[in-house]
Formats: sequence, structure tokens, C-alpha cells
Amino acid sequence: MANMIREIKELGSHAVDIYDFLLAGLDPRLKDYPLMQSPIPMTAILLCYLLFVLYIGPSIMAKRKPFQLKEAMIAYNFLLVALSVFIVYEFLMSGWATTYTWRCDAVDTSNSPQALRMVRVAWLFWFSKIIELMDTMFFVLRKKHGQITFLHIFHHSFMPWTWWWGVGYAPGGMGSFHAMVNSTVHVIMYFYYGLAAAGPRFHKFLWWKKYMTAIQLIQFVLVSLHATQYYFMDSCDYQFPIIVNLIWIYGTFFFLLFSNFWVQAYVKGKRLPKQDLKPVQNGTAVYTNGKHHENGSNHGATNGTSNGSTHHENGSAHMGKMKKA
Repeated sequence: MANMIREIKELGSHAVDIYDFLLAGLDPRLKDYPLMQSPIPMTAILLCYLLFVLYIGPSIMAKRKPFQLKEAMIAYNFLLVALSVFIVYEFLMSGWATTYTWRCDAVDTSNSPQALRMVRVAWLFWFSKIIELMDTMFFVLRKKHGQITFLHIFHHSFMPWTWWWGVGYAPGGMGSFHAMVNSTVHVIMYFYYGLAAAGPRFHKFLWWKKYMTAIQLIQFVLVSLHATQYYFMDSCDYQFPIIVNLIWIYGTFFFLLFSNFWVQAYVKGKRLPKQDLKPVQNGTAVYTNGKHHENGSNHGATNGTSNGSTHHENGSAHMGKMKKA
């Protein structure tokens, strides 16, 4: 028993040493940024998020009517559009449109104005992922539990956790390429959801939902290709090769997940409302252009989910009353 206690203490001591070692390697320029002093607060936020969306939230809403939250979703989506535009601009001005080669770009560890600007936008990109946890909150409060898929949850929890470490160690350099591309995609994505939440009068402009998934797939291809070139360089001064490896794995993994969503939604038609499915001779459902319009805030095309009720619901209820009459 004494030996077991001693071993546990030694393991605890080693764990503390490893933790201190990891913290010691963080970029000192981030020490005054919110939530960057330790990974514990960030991890606690993500654990609370998972508990709420998977257990607490559905339990609270079980006997309650779903909230509409139309105005909140409109404001939320267009706020994220503006934030994403700003993030893309700052990434460009911090290096990608000024001094970067788009190949092997090392992290500028100096305290120059441009280097500090890159540190700021890298942190802001990570913090935007914390804000985007609200996507799933809207699902729960509107009782769209069927939309909380593995892909959605994994994307929203895994990315902010890993990017905390990426920002903490390497705020900039070639590892920030996928952050800039992701923010560009989010400009388009949240603009779509803002229009969708605004009401039926805007639904005629939302015929391009299907192509948002294609844009996401292009994003992961670009990210993976940019990371792949690292393996064919004779030399590269980028300080954190492990981040390049993780980005390559991340881009490839999510390309496969989103490709599966594309097949399920637009080839097999399993994720489309019945109103949008038109049977053909071979038994495959096809997408009818201009019929599917969502009213909500989510990662419908991007995270394997489709949030909100469609404007067809009013029509369906009306037809039901007519049949009853």
C-alpha cells in the first residue's frame, strides 16, 4: 500500500513537471490575453459546453416550448460576419498580404508592430471559436436536438481546444494559413445563416446552400495542400513542425467527414426535408432547387447539421387544416 501511494505521488509529480514544461513554452506575448495563462479555464468552458448541449440543456427544455430567438440569431450571425471579415483583413495585413511567401513562413517572435498584430489576430481567431459555441446553444434552446450531430459537436469542441495550443505556441507563420481560410469561409457561411434567420422574404436568395458544403470541402483541400508542401521542402525555418502535421491531419480528416455529409445530404438525400425530395426511377432522391430554405443559425452545411424550421412548415400546417375541414 505504501509503495502504491509512493508511485501515485511520483506520477503526480511527473504530471506537474510536464504541465509546467508545457506552460513554460507558451509565447510570452500572450500572457496578458484573456484565457491564455493556462489551458484549464479553456478546457472547463468546453466541458461545460458539452455537458449543457448533451445533457443539461435537453433536460431543461424537455417540458418547455422551443424558443424562437429570431432577432437574437439575426444579430448573432451578422456579428460573426463582421468579426470574420475583420479577422481575415488582419491576417492579410499581419503577413499574408505583406511579408509572407505562402510557403515556409516562420513565426515572427519579435515585438515589432506587425508581429504583435499577428499575435492579436491569432488570439482573436481562437476566441471567435468560443463565441461560435452559441451555434449549438441555439439548437438546444430551439429544441433542434436532432441537429446536434457528432460532426457538429466534434468540430465545435475539438477545434478551439487544439487552437488554444496553436495560438499559445505559434501565433503566426505558415500554421496560421488555415485560420485565415476558415475565417473567409465563415464570412460566407454566417451571411447565409443571417439571411435564413431574417425570414421567408429572404429565402429566395438562399438557393446556394448546397454550395456551402462544396466551399468547405475546397477549404480543407487548400489547407491540406498548403501543409503538404512542407514535406517537399529541402529546408524550412518554421519552428513547430508538429503543428504542420496536425493541420494536415485535421484538413484531411474533416475533408472525409464533410464529404460523407455531402454524400448523405445531396446524393442520397437523407438529410433533406421531404418537401425537397423528388423520387426518380432509380429510387434516388434528388434536390429540388429553390425549395429548401432554413430559418436558423447553425453550421448546417458545414458541420453536418441543418438548424431551424423551414418556411414550408406553415404551408404544411395549412394543408393539414384543409384536409381536416
